[in-house]
Order: sequence, then structure tokens, then C-alpha cells
Amino acid sequence: MQITAIGIDLAKNLFQVHGVDKAGKECLRKQVKRDQMASFFANLSPCLIGMEACGSAHFWARKLEAMGHTVKLMAPQFVKPYVKTNKNDAADAEAICEAVQRPNMRFVPIKNVEQQAILAVHRARQGFVKARTAQGNQIRGMLAEFGLIIPKGLGFVRERVPLLLDEAGDDLPGAFKILIMRLLEQLKELDRQVGELEVQIQTWHRSNALSKRLEKIPGIGPITASALVASVGDAKNFKNGRQLAAWLGLVPKQHSTGGKSNLLGISKRGDTYLRTLLIHGARAVIRYAEGKPKQDWLHRLLGRRSKNVAAVALANKNARVVWALLARDLEFRVDFAAA
Repeated sequence: MQITAIGIDLAKNLFQVHGVDKAGKECLRKQVKRDQMASFFANLSPCLIGMEACGSAHFWARKLEAMGHTVKLMAPQFVKPYVKTNKNDAADAEAICEAVQRPNMRFVPIKNVEQQAILAVHRARQGFVKARTAQGNQIRGMLAEFGLIIPKGLGFVRERVPLLLDEAGDDLPGAFKILIMRLLEQLKELDRQVGELEVQIQTWHRSNALSKRLEKIPGIGPITASALVASVGDAKNFKNGRQLAAWLGLVPKQHSTGGKSNLLGISKRGDTYLRTLLIHGARAVIRYAEGKPKQDWLHRLLGRRSKNVAAVALANKNARVVWALLARDLEFRVDFAAA
């Protein structure tokens, strides 16, 4: 019997496989071990394979495509409505097999090895930045218990902690001083790790033509540009710029009924990291634009909306510009006007 579509429920060691024929009748229900996956699918005739976009999904997608299969990745929230019974591996695999055959299903682009590698660097840097912030707050909190107050900002922590410890003299126990200096050294080590990863990201950015193209957009630097290129991949997977902005969660959340449109705040869907980078870049543009002649779109927007709303609106606009540059192979121009 010819298998036309397969759903795979990914796991660490045991993979559940569910296959159907051209008529949609179940013809395969099997549990496969990790070390048997390659040989099992190598012996199958090429077919459509669906998987949820979760851990190791991109690896298996590349591996199965190399065997001649057509692989589609889907967001887990789009697969969940197809689960018929209680949640288990067999039911999940059946739901994935059903979802991948839907004509209107939205699929996740498969990332190549280079994209995954640079995104791993971004995630590691993000983790070090969070740990650095937590370390600085811990030092500030411990010193506050002894009446030593440090202003907000990691720069003040690095500069003032040694001075405060010297000024305190014998008022602070020696063990506490040693502890604070140890935490300060840990903070400096996290600083060093973040700096080295940023150098690695910038090196990749300088070697990538698409990333350098996005850097020309105001509010987008090497870190944001490299993250966008690695995450978006082929921008032609999106129909237009608004779809990319919606994928990043930068469009209003809609709750409409009876012909009455009701738009709420932004949906905040998609990658939080990318959305945060775009919004922070927009804030930098707004801060820079405050001292410039008030003639452009941004200044008119700031005249009727708050800075936070303007920052999100500018991030939305930048996301659409990113799509235009990547999908249409254009260079950024400040004076560009649509025909």
C-alpha cells in the first residue's frame, strides 16, 4: 500500500509515526527508536512528512529531505485542534498527519545549519545578558541592606562598588567585602562573555550580504540584522510585509464580531527576542529624532501618540521594510517612494 502522508511526533528517544494512503486511510502506526529513524525512512518511497516545529525538528527535516521526502514543519498551536482524543504520542502523530494535508495550513520554513548556528550564538548571548542583569541586581540589593545605595545601571555597579567598599572601611565585615568582590568579578566575566559573543555575531554579519543590507535601516544594527536574516530565511514565504510584522507579533490583536472591528494592543505572537530587538532599535531612533527638524512621518506620529506607541509603530514599519528588502532584492533608500 502506497503511503502518501506521514505525521511524526518527535521526542528524545522514541518517535511515533502515523501514515495514511491516498484515500486518507490509516496504513502505518509505528513507534520508532532514534537509531532506527534514518534506516526506516530511507526504505520508504518519497512522501509528505509533517512534524511540529519543536526541538530537533529542523535537523530531522533536513535529514529526511536529503532522502527525497517532502517535509513540512508546523507550529504546535496549529496542530492541537486536530487532536481527537486524550493527549498521547499516537494521537499527536495522527493529528500532525491530518494537519499537514490541510491546504490552508501555515508552515514554518526549514532552517539550514548556518542559520541555526548563528541563532544559537544569539540565544547564548541573550542568556548571558539576563544573567549579567541578575548579577548586578543581586550586588545592588546586598549593598542596599547595609545602607549602600547604587543608582540603576550596570556601569554604576562596576564603578562605585569598589569605592563604596573602601569608604565603608571597618563598618562592613571582611567576609561580606570578599563576597561582593567575588560577585563583581563574576559580573565582569559575564561582561566578557557577552562582548566575545557580540564580536562573533558582528563577524558573521560582515560576511553576510543580506545582513549588511538590513543594517542600513534606521533602528536596525548588526545584532538585529543578523537575527532577522537567520530567523526569517526566505522572505518570499511571507505574502507581504504585513504578514512578516504579524509573524513577529507587531500588529494589533483583533477581537471582532458582527461586522464590528475591535483592535486591541499588539498580539505579541512569534519570536519575543526579535520583537524586542526591533522595538528597542525604534526607541533609539525616536531618542535621536527628538532634536531633529519635525517634518517626517515619525514626528507627526509623536505629535499625536506616546513614545511607546510610536516605538511599536516604527518597529512594525521596519519589519515591513525588512520584508521588502529581502523579498524583492532591494537596497534601502531613505528617499524611496512607492510607484
